[in-house]
Amino acid sequence: MTNRFDGTDSYVATDDLKVAVNAAVTLERPLLVKGEPGTGKTELALQVASALGARMIEWNIKSTTKAQQGLYEYDAVSRLRDSQLGDERVHDVKNYIKRGKLWEAFEAGERVVLLIDEIDKADIEFPNDLLQELDKMEFHVYETGETIRARHRPIIIITSNNEKELPDAFLRRCFFHYIRFPDAETMARIVEVHHPGIKARLLTEALTQFYEIREQPGLKKKPSTSEVLDWLKLLLAEDIDPAELKRDGASALPTLHGALLKNEQDVHLFERLAFMARGQR
Repeated sequence: MTNRFDGTDSYVATDDLKVAVNAAVTLERPLLVKGEPGTGKTELALQVASALGARMIEWNIKSTTKAQQGLYEYDAVSRLRDSQLGDERVHDVKNYIKRGKLWEAFEAGERVVLLIDEIDKADIEFPNDLLQELDKMEFHVYETGETIRARHRPIIIITSNNEKELPDAFLRRCFFHYIRFPDAETMARIVEVHHPGIKARLLTEALTQFYEIREQPGLKKKPSTSEVLDWLKLLLAEDIDPAELKRDGASALPTLHGALLKNEQDVHLFERLAFMARGQR
């Protein structure tokens, strides 16, 4: 198993991202990755696991997720019901303990990659509630009296979409990296991975339009990397000629715009721009 991440054939990693991943692995600290949606934060964990030959355990965080669920959950209701029914299982409390993703990562027989995805969706106390467990790599199971310790320290990757600020105490324990939105040159490399051999004229015209759309003032949701890849897939499937893509500056809706613009305000914005442009002719 290698200890260094240098990107993979299916994931274009910038030099500063490679440095961040390898620094976090060396320091044995969680890697906190921020960036706008669609910049490949979740995919990074998959690719790190692939490159390092490690299994990945994924913990998807929701607004209702509690830190305790990552350790374990004790099902007292089922135990009470079984006791009323005279079930023999009731005599062993372990039958009513459901292991969480941290427990799974700690008990793995080899080093794994643990992804804690979209941590900012949870309650503000969620990160602080995990501080001790992530620091000491152990936790106590009160119902059984046992202590669960990490057999091999997992590589922990935590993603955030910046929906809310994370506590300072939590940030101090992480190695931080912000994934900047790819520039046109990096984006062309990303496209080549997903759509190898794409014609240069189509790629140039499409990316020119894509970045014009992203820079349009008043846009509510900027299209992301995943959306431009979907858009190009459609353009290739429909065999769109690059000449058909040409617009009058940023004044009209792009071809197959539903792949790029994801709300009615942004569609109306471009429709108004097109209307104004026609009125000026």
